[in-house]
Amino acid sequence: MENRSNEVVAVNPTGTGADLVPSPSLQRAQEFARQSKAENTLRGYRGDWKDFCGWCGARELSPLPASPETVAGYIAECAGHLKVGSIQRRLNAIAEAHKAVGAESPTSVGMVRNVLKGIRRTMGTASVQKAAALTDDIRAMVSVTDSGLIGTRDRAMILLGFAGAFRRSELVGLNVEDCDFGKDGLTITLRRSKTDQDGAGRKIGIPYGSNPDTCPVRTVQGWMEQATITTGPLFRSITRHGRIRPGRLSGIDVARVVKKLATRAGLDATKYGGHSLRAGHATAAAIAGASERSIMKQTGHRSVQMVRRYIRDGSLFRENSAGKLGL
Repeated sequence: MENRSNEVVAVNPTGTGADLVPSPSLQRAQEFARQSKAENTLRGYRGDWKDFCGWCGARELSPLPASPETVAGYIAECAGHLKVGSIQRRLNAIAEAHKAVGAESPTSVGMVRNVLKGIRRTMGTASVQKAAALTDDIRAMVSVTDSGLIGTRDRAMILLGFAGAFRRSELVGLNVEDCDFGKDGLTITLRRSKTDQDGAGRKIGIPYGSNPDTCPVRTVQGWMEQATITTGPLFRSITRHGRIRPGRLSGIDVARVVKKLATRAGLDATKYGGHSLRAGHATAAAIAGASERSIMKQTGHRSVQMVRRYIRDGSLFRENSAGKLGL
């Protein structure tokens, strides 16, 4: 049986292509196609496609084009060790690979969709979410930061991430040029985000805090002054000797800082991560009575349903009907 898996991994956004050397115009088209999806998404697709090709190769099945029976058998086996969300992503990768070579995707066939539906009903779709870092948690984390430049940077990163409800990638993607300090606070120009791949950009306001020790505006300004950085990445790595490196931090670094400070503050670090800052903002603001519209404006969510997914259990007791029962 013809096996085109090697072709697929060569050219396409998902790692697919053909043996022929493409023309300059086709090369440009392919490059634009690659830019249609975030690099993290493409990286995940490449890994997923490689796994599918390996599975098919071990059974002498064709991955491209793949039959609905092949895909259905593959995801049924994946259900033994993967979560539903990961299985869905693998289906997306398979669909993208077929789309790239003009082949009909087997993932939309009723057989595959029914198998996936059965997996969802059997396994459930609830995801394990990181705990929301609420205001008291943030204060506790800030109080146990290191002395010197590392502590100043960590405080600025935690407070800005919380106040701005930033994703990890958004936080580490900020440059000094994106920060505009004014009398009302700090205006951040977010040039690109997960939901803004076209780079339209949006502005986010960070007001001054009432406590200088936890004020995100003063803390970020203090970090920039102490680090003497005037251009380029806002948050950077620092050597143990206190030398600031030119490159920016990664999203993993944000998670590591949150976990480090959570441990020092006596919190269960396994429940916290980089996303705890964003979820914490939404939850703490909801508990304090902020409108969903104002939370959406800060987080950048486009629908009420989406922002509600970020408001953790802390808001369950706000306007709870059980409290009106007189028990």
